[in-house]
Amino acid sequence: MKALNHKSQDVWVIIPAFNEESSIGKVLDQFTETDYSVLVIDDCSQDSTPTIVLDYPVILLQHAANLGQGAALQTGFDFVKKYTSAKYVVTFDSDGQHEVEEIIKLVESLQCQKYDVVLGSRFLQPNPNIRIPLGKTIILKFGLFFTRITTRMSVTDTHNGLRGFTINALRNINIQQNRMAHASEILSQISLKNLRWKEVPVTIHYTEYSIKKGQSVFNAFNILWELLFRRE
Repeated sequence: MKALNHKSQDVWVIIPAFNEESSIGKVLDQFTETDYSVLVIDDCSQDSTPTIVLDYPVILLQHAANLGQGAALQTGFDFVKKYTSAKYVVTFDSDGQHEVEEIIKLVESLQCQKYDVVLGSRFLQPNPNIRIPLGKTIILKFGLFFTRITTRMSVTDTHNGLRGFTINALRNINIQQNRMAHASEILSQISLKNLRWKEVPVTIHYTEYSIKKGQSVFNAFNILWELLFRRE
């Protein structure tokens, strides 16, 4: 595989995307002046998402059928492990909620070799100017309660898509939950594999678009069902 122009092969950013034509260009614009290699997994979008992605110096993989965000991440993990010389891998959402400038926090924490996984948290240093929607708050508190009981990890944010892994840690992560239950499953595997982890404060930007794309309160029960009774 050829290097992406001047892009570093040490840090790879994995971005799962499904019907994100309204946001994916703005997200990828943020990476234009960075040194990160970017991998986008299009989960069988029915809009112009893949066409927009092709305008950028990134790698694009496409699912032939819509499988879910968890499956898209695992596709990205498998690719990076097999075809790149990555040392660090970061997951990043495609709806514009994250800030590219905060990736360095995760990478630097991994480079110190004290941690295998670094998790972004919106609650370590909450921003009073950013109000989390009520429905989202319910889902996050539900996920936090469930995760702390099942993993005994004292995390503060269970469904934050901004995460960093060393490549060795990533070899211990195998996502089987194709859809949104994957976030809790990743934490469960971190615990089971005794990976060293920490949280760092990150900012989440809520827009009308990202809220609309987010999970409903009803889906919190779907996530619980998937975790307890299903393996896809």
